[in-house]
Amino acid sequence: MKITLPKIDKLVLRAEFSELFAPLVLKLAKEVIQKEREKAVKNLPYLNEDEIVKKIKNEYKEYENLELKPLINATGVVLHTNLGRSVISKEILNKALKTITSYSNLEYNVALGKRGERYAYTSKLCSMLFECEDAVVVNNNASAVFLVLNTFAKGKETIVSRGELVEIGGSFRVPEVMSNSGTTLKEVGTTNKTKISDYEGAISEDTALLMKVHPSNFTISGFSQSTSLEEISNLAKKRGILDYYDLGSAYLNELPYSLGKLEPPLKKVLESGVSLVSFSGDKLFGSVQCGIIIGKKELIDKIKKNQLMRMLRVDKITLSLLNESLKAYINKEFHLIQTQHQIYKSLDELEKMANLVKEQINANCEVVKTTTFVGGGTMPCRQYPSVALAFTANPEELEAKFREKLIIGRIENDKFMLDFRSVMDENLDEIIRVCKELFDDK
Repeated sequence: MKITLPKIDKLVLRAEFSELFAPLVLKLAKEVIQKEREKAVKNLPYLNEDEIVKKIKNEYKEYENLELKPLINATGVVLHTNLGRSVISKEILNKALKTITSYSNLEYNVALGKRGERYAYTSKLCSMLFECEDAVVVNNNASAVFLVLNTFAKGKETIVSRGELVEIGGSFRVPEVMSNSGTTLKEVGTTNKTKISDYEGAISEDTALLMKVHPSNFTISGFSQSTSLEEISNLAKKRGILDYYDLGSAYLNELPYSLGKLEPPLKKVLESGVSLVSFSGDKLFGSVQCGIIIGKKELIDKIKKNQLMRMLRVDKITLSLLNESLKAYINKEFHLIQTQHQIYKSLDELEKMANLVKEQINANCEVVKTTTFVGGGTMPCRQYPSVALAFTANPEELEAKFREKLIIGRIENDKFMLDFRSVMDENLDEIIRVCKELFDDK
């Protein structure tokens, strides 16, 4: 039987592929033709040329869906982990752009004309802003936890409350991270109650560290008790061992809508006297993904000397963006921190955004008051107010149609919602355009 498959060099020139990324089209064409040839050799039915073109386009679409691309977050969750957490403002990016796109003094001391220290400037900014002795930055907070434990408690015991041995997103489990760091986990207390006496009773000659962990999305309520950071810090000093707080998410200014009632600002955390604290740069702090470790200089110096630092250190792009975020805080230019800007928006501002969209589209929808969460494992039990457009048509169908246009909303009370708490001002024109495309011909 004669095999009649199209030649690849001619196939990729078809008009259907003219606006697609040619190298990817060529790759997919080779793969599809090879599979069809294998079928033909076995006398099995195989696709004709038009069917092959359709298959290549479908597979191309699958690749496109995997590509990292901008989208509009209309879920209402400002720190949406799956959507990239904090957004870097264009102002912050532009301030860092010249350094990012050039050679720089990343590890070069211009004054002395010799090798410099990567974190020298960032450490000074952190000291100014956080009023700490020193700081170091790694690629995320999980790395920070690992590095602190490996530096100070490798081969020794770390005491943690049983109620804080949590698993967070992506199967990140505190006990497993501790084990991999080389420390021995010593659990104290019960799931719902841990007292300072539990820590004190567990301290032995092998104990190196008392650790407190922010529980992220996990909460315990009802008949429960936890030990304060101040109690742990005082006990550590009394017994001559180290104390460390994996804070997870840190904020500096008082939060609106009573959000700060459940979790204290970073300043309050540091007032406890804790020796070391680490947190994520891209959560409530509103900067780039990184893990920031702050504390006493002698301890930070030891961390910097750990051989793992070379594996976990951040690059010039991360440092440049973080430095500009730190300077924005120091200069009280809070409007440059996009996360802060979104969380602090008033209901009046959100209502104006929602009405602006509603007035320009031909859809069966209404502006409604709703509630949402901060996200990113922060304040999981604390909802705060927002405003949304609620559409009454088939919610599952609408969710899929908007998602196809890279606008991610949510379904609530059998309605599809665009929640404006997480929508940026610059997104409004695109939302209006998509709504007109979806509804105006209906």
